[in-house]
Amino acid sequence: MASVPKLLLLVLCSYHALVAHAGGDRSYTILSLGSLKSDSVCSKTKATPSSSTGFTVPLHHRHGPCSPLTTKNMPTLAEKLQRDKLRAANIQRKFSAAIGIGGAFQQSDATVPTTLGASLNTLEYVITVGLGTPASTQTVLIDTGSDVSWVQCKPCSQCHSQADPLFDPSSSSTYSPFSCGSATCTQLGQEGNGCSSSQQCQYIVKYGDGSTTTGTYSSDTLALGSNTVSNFQFGCSNVESGFNDQTDGLMGLGGGAQSLVSQTAGTFGSAFSYCLPPTAGSSGFLTLGAGTSGFVTTPMLRSSQIPTFYGVRLQAIRVGGTQLNIPTSAFSAGAIMDSGTIITRLPRTAYSALSSAFKAGMKQYKSAPASGILDTCFNFKGQTSISIPTVALVFSGGAAVNLDPNGIMLGNCLAFAGNSDDTSLGIIGNVQQRTFEVLYDVGGGAVGFRAGAC
Repeated sequence: MASVPKLLLLVLCSYHALVAHAGGDRSYTILSLGSLKSDSVCSKTKATPSSSTGFTVPLHHRHGPCSPLTTKNMPTLAEKLQRDKLRAANIQRKFSAAIGIGGAFQQSDATVPTTLGASLNTLEYVITVGLGTPASTQTVLIDTGSDVSWVQCKPCSQCHSQADPLFDPSSSSTYSPFSCGSATCTQLGQEGNGCSSSQQCQYIVKYGDGSTTTGTYSSDTLALGSNTVSNFQFGCSNVESGFNDQTDGLMGLGGGAQSLVSQTAGTFGSAFSYCLPPTAGSSGFLTLGAGTSGFVTTPMLRSSQIPTFYGVRLQAIRVGGTQLNIPTSAFSAGAIMDSGTIITRLPRTAYSALSSAFKAGMKQYKSAPASGILDTCFNFKGQTSISIPTVALVFSGGAAVNLDPNGIMLGNCLAFAGNSDDTSLGIIGNVQQRTFEVLYDVGGGAVGFRAGAC
């Protein structure tokens, strides 16, 4: 397992090869502006997982017509970008602290539907699971940047309104809280929160946007479609703050011991994948026990200090089929893949080159004011479709990911943002991952991409 120099986590902006063809990258692709607007009808288009043996569940955009959630209090784009900024900054702070204590990245089958959602004020994709015996339906966000899963539970002294009934531990014959002296409770580490008056293990999770959840760390039966997971560990939340959506909780897909992926590795294997749909009106999937063939892959980088995150190394960017003149040293800080961050963060040097090249390829359109953290924006008034330069991300090992058009633009702006310098961690956000089946082969030490999966 090769060690990557200081904070070599790598941002692997998920790619969609929809715009690639046999002769190489096309220079331009057509994007319908209608695809950038909110959908009102759920599309019947089927997602196509690569694995026929893994366990797959549907995934949806949290605010879309396919989602089981209502669309009350839908955040504006400006609000989502502000929350996204807080999340990204928090992740980068964690890694900066890890570098100081020697944290470096190392190289190291069940499917569930996914839906685009926006919990924790930044997350956008949700799945529906069953919890307890008999099973209680719970609609939860998915997050590769978190390990501890949780749902809101009765009795709840401070909870936000949600789409489904609160989980009631007293109604489940298989529910069991962990004791304070259990090894599982000790394993929580900084996410442990002491003991209750009845000596039950307490957890606490604090997110980058200031939201928190705390309650009893417990186990129960988890139903993922027709598959069940016995003794699934999760937080039974009794007090939370900072959440204003309709989701019931969160499913952690990180690399730590508490995550769904780690807990089910013995049953499904250590590889999982998901496909984030291109629009809110279409569906994707989440697969546990994913197959590992048919993907373009790049080495996965891990940190022993921060095992939650999955790192990759970005080496180059192509715009309109031409590789930009960006020194490889600009990518030395590395990046992580993150399903919960919306906008990809690039090193300042790389982003400046991308922005300039993209503007040059869009000179037929007038520029428009910045939108929050997005500063490469255009005026498309009167247009029904636009011609945009293709964008490809090239990762370590030569894995070239040609982004789907919906992974290049967000609204009328280029869906990338620049860090303040070249030394901060990069993040590959969920916009760039749209339409690809993104593989996390934890056991094999690789991140993979398969175009056109949803």
